[in-house]
Amino acid sequence: MVDSTFALVGKNLSEAMRILGDGQRETEAGPERWRFRACIPGPLQGEGQDVATVLHLVHNLLHDEDENKPSQPRMQNVGEQGHMALLGHSLAAYISVLDRERLRKLTTRILSDTTLWLCRLFSYENGSAYFHEDERDGLVKVCRLVINARYEEYSSEGYAVLSSKQPVIYQSASGRPGLGQHLCSQLGLPLSSLCTVPCNTIFGSQHQMDVALLDKLIKEDVEAGKLPLLLIANAGTPGAGHTDKLSRLRDLCDQHSMWLHVEGVNLATLALGQASSAIMAATRSDSMTLTPGQWLGLPAVTAVTLYRHEDPAMSLAAGLTSSQPVARLRALPLWLSLQHLGHDGIVHKIRHATALSQHLLQRLKALTSIKTSVEDELSSPVVLFKFSQDMSAASSGGSVEGFCAGEKEVLDAFNRWLGEQLVQWVPSSGVDVVELEDEGTCVRFSPLLTAAVLGTQQENTEELVEKLSELVPAMCSTMSLRQDFREEVHRHSPSLTYREQLSWPGLGAVWYEPQAEGMDESRREEVLQKINSELLNKLQELDSDIIFSTGPEFGTEEECIFVGMVTEDVDVSELVDTVAALGRDIEESGRLLENMTEVVRKGILEAELQLQKANEEKLMEEGALRQLPLVGSVLNWFSPSKSSIKGRTFNLAAGSLDSTEGTYSSKAQAGRQSQQETPTSSSKKHPGQRLFRRSGGGSDSFSETSSIGQAEETPREGSSSPSVPPPSSPPEEDSHSAADAVAEETQEPAEEEEEEKKEEERQPEGQEAEQSGR
Repeated sequence: MVDSTFALVGKNLSEAMRILGDGQRETEAGPERWRFRACIPGPLQGEGQDVATVLHLVHNLLHDEDENKPSQPRMQNVGEQGHMALLGHSLAAYISVLDRERLRKLTTRILSDTTLWLCRLFSYENGSAYFHEDERDGLVKVCRLVINARYEEYSSEGYAVLSSKQPVIYQSASGRPGLGQHLCSQLGLPLSSLCTVPCNTIFGSQHQMDVALLDKLIKEDVEAGKLPLLLIANAGTPGAGHTDKLSRLRDLCDQHSMWLHVEGVNLATLALGQASSAIMAATRSDSMTLTPGQWLGLPAVTAVTLYRHEDPAMSLAAGLTSSQPVARLRALPLWLSLQHLGHDGIVHKIRHATALSQHLLQRLKALTSIKTSVEDELSSPVVLFKFSQDMSAASSGGSVEGFCAGEKEVLDAFNRWLGEQLVQWVPSSGVDVVELEDEGTCVRFSPLLTAAVLGTQQENTEELVEKLSELVPAMCSTMSLRQDFREEVHRHSPSLTYREQLSWPGLGAVWYEPQAEGMDESRREEVLQKINSELLNKLQELDSDIIFSTGPEFGTEEECIFVGMVTEDVDVSELVDTVAALGRDIEESGRLLENMTEVVRKGILEAELQLQKANEEKLMEEGALRQLPLVGSVLNWFSPSKSSIKGRTFNLAAGSLDSTEGTYSSKAQAGRQSQQETPTSSSKKHPGQRLFRRSGGGSDSFSETSSIGQAEETPREGSSSPSVPPPSSPPEEDSHSAADAVAEETQEPAEEEEEEKKEEERQPEGQEAEQSGR
């Protein structure tokens, strides 16, 4: 009976995971109904639903919300060992309904087996284990255990005994953020019981706790009548992955009778057997917190706190042990997963993660402008790297005073962009962005936390290095051209304004300032917004590899046009000239539209006056009798009058009001030439060359102005090249050809006059034929 039930539980779990994982969204009710149910909460169904229907609903809740969004790349690979962990949760629910005696025996066996395996695997002898969902919960229970041990009357008097000697908990400045505040909140201690120890500033790693300063702080607290209670050390800080000097900290804790607790990702290397001496010192600690679910890629597996204490009663009072068998079932998923993986499988996963770190570290050393930061180049499982370039040396010219003041902030912005690009293009690598106090913004590769979850392989690290090789040259060129871009924008002042945006990972930010004199502030602001918005749209429509945008969604209050990353062959002068020219065109077209509106308004008023005057003249010519309705019709029938009123036409180009007499006499506005000639614009780029790119074979003389001069060496027909000077002594052949061209130009008007005369002669003949036909 039990075996068949277990098999049914496993079968149902596999079926549920298949439904949730597959793309099956259609059921008997159809896909539209499921989308409706997933998006809109509804009442509880009265007749109930089967398991498949409920699972499909869960599937839609998981996927329909992000239907129109790009899929999240970082989804955990639920492999066979993951299935075993999930099966443990299902079995725990089933086992909890067994009779109390059988449940007690089973949970005792599961708890003792898991504790023994973990203590042997991580070389922690004679230890006990506490399994908890929240990673911080184990430390909270350990602190309660220490308080019960150091304050003998705490169980009876409670917090009143703490007033005699205030307990002090010490933590590193590089520790987990918010951990100390969480402890004080859960234990009911004031924040004055928390002491944050600074890290090294001169000797050793800047992420390690300063042991000498810690000793000084402990002695000061003892002299002040306080009780040093517990020290939280790191075997792999959350940011940089560095390990404190655990051996010296152990001796210091023994000297002052303090409890030493260790946590960190580097504790996973204890399973390898050949861990460094700094990590092996963690086995001498009083307690340490492990996260095997992250290290081994096991979903929904609890964290484990191993500790050493001889009094079971105090452990029970602190909550580290429980007499409730159901609470012990939290170890069941981990118990099943450890058996499924075995000792060799666990060691293989951890060794694979550390090998990925070493492989990436060696590959990053070969890249220029990439700076790596590791604690130990031979065994560090965490690799930090960032883009680094001296902006003062990279600038191609000009003064950099005031620019290097924000160099750190600019580099942080570039590295933040670099990390986001790597996360987007190589999601399986598991890199993320960290903010460190000394190094600034860095990209972190910690495969112990991500490799088992994402299935990271050596090929993914190669993809990471390949993508870095593509991004770093663009970052170098952009960094080196930022100062040139700034100077070019200043050269176009006051039409262009450079906006200092140190947090923007790109060439810079610019704002077009129109010459709006005599406008009030609100009107001027409206014109500014409109022109710069149109300017951004025109820049985005250009055939260029450069990205123009409104900048980051958050982080800046100033509105400006942001220029993204550029390559080394970009002509900054041409880029800024184009921005200024487009801005002027938009400004002039807007001013022309405003002027045209005023001209049209004045033309309408003038036309009304002229029409009124013409009506008065008509009245004087025809007399008053013709204006009467009935009499006027009779007079017009006997003696039609010839109206002398002439129509009016408004010339938008000239802004003048003209008569329509010439239009009706010739049936067309012949002979009227356009007063505005549109110059033919010729492309100044070679075929296939993108905008703002310098040609490869340009001379020094052309590089002083812009890359436009290189294209002007080969002007096309009809294009003007004012920057290219004419030759001083043209050859005779050129003079003859010029004379011939002038002669041809003089002959063309004569031929046109003859054709016009012939047209005039043909026109009366056509009219006569038309009249005879009538």
